[in-house]
Amino acid sequence: MESLVLKSSRLYLHPIRPSDSQAIQKSAGKREIADTMISIPYPYPPGEAERYVHRKRIEQKKSLSVTFVIREKLESHFCGVVEIREIDREHYQAELSFWLDLKVWGRGYMSESIHSVLRYAFEDLGLNRLYAYHMVRNPATGRVLEKNGFSREGILRQRVKKWGKFEDVALWAILSQDWFELPFALSGK
Repeated sequence: MESLVLKSSRLYLHPIRPSDSQAIQKSAGKREIADTMISIPYPYPPGEAERYVHRKRIEQKKSLSVTFVIREKLESHFCGVVEIREIDREHYQAELSFWLDLKVWGRGYMSESIHSVLRYAFEDLGLNRLYAYHMVRNPATGRVLEKNGFSREGILRQRVKKWGKFEDVALWAILSQDWFELPFALSGK
């Protein structure tokens, strides 16, 4: 698993490692990141990134998740995180979760990363279905999912409570058959 690296034209994604903790702590600690992430608290507690990395590495060893750190190819700068988590081997499905550092918003990096992760999920892990959630007030995430072949399955009304307010959450999913029908799935891009 440690040697697994996913690549795209501008990025590479490697399994999370302890040396990523500092960059995660700094990036996840930004209010703008936590604002639309269901599971990232604000303020981000000191040492939380080390606990997160430790937990994700244990989950990877147990084949319960795969967490990738996104980095730019040229400078190797930290860009964000994308996870295939809650891997359900009985039903061949998992959740896709992701976020980007503020400094790379609007560059198309997440869509580029998701291409690589979907290929890995469907071709290497043999999953049949990936699903993802986002708060309805964050439509940019929905656009990224739609661009990558996900279909919106519905709205989960007041599913989460974020900063004292109940939030509606959109549920999206993609099936392996959907992925293999996409033009970019066949081209390898």
